[in-house]
Amino acid sequence: MARKSSKAKPSKTKPSKAKPSNTASPALTHISASGEARMVDVSDKAATERLAIAEGRVVMEKATLDLIVSGNAKKGDVLGTARIAGIMAAKRTSDLIPLCHPLALSKVTVDIEPDAKLPGCVVRASVKVTGPTGVEMEALTAVSVACLTIYDMIKAVERGVRIEGIQLIEKRGGKSGHYRA
Repeated sequence: MARKSSKAKPSKTKPSKAKPSNTASPALTHISASGEARMVDVSDKAATERLAIAEGRVVMEKATLDLIVSGNAKKGDVLGTARIAGIMAAKRTSDLIPLCHPLALSKVTVDIEPDAKLPGCVVRASVKVTGPTGVEMEALTAVSVACLTIYDMIKAVERGVRIEGIQLIEKRGGKSGHYRA
């Protein structure tokens, strides 16, 4: 069987000239001047109250959601187990994500609401700390692991479950101020 050439065809369009920007692009804080990954030094930053809220969805068939809501899933209490998994994950974020600072979290909540319109579950995590760095990664990790736990507990019933829309909804505190999606 003959193989086609893998050589790229030359582009017929002219390369565009980038317009100079009046504003400097933001630097990646986890990359040193020499291009190496590094942990950000937060020792000079003020300890302030910081909050992050993240959200995600687990989409499934209505029958699978009904099984979760009724409490009849073979592996047990899906929502309770996912809630605890999310809280535990937030506390372990620095063990999972390279270069994250270990933080003494003051509050972690994971709320999971069944939503018949999806159908599925909406997972929302809120994480709070008083410290020199934010808790966005902890909130996102809590949501991600809670969603994965829901998937794990129902995958025997439905393989086509989707995890989607994991995002930061809000953050408060610190130098960059308030953000809301």
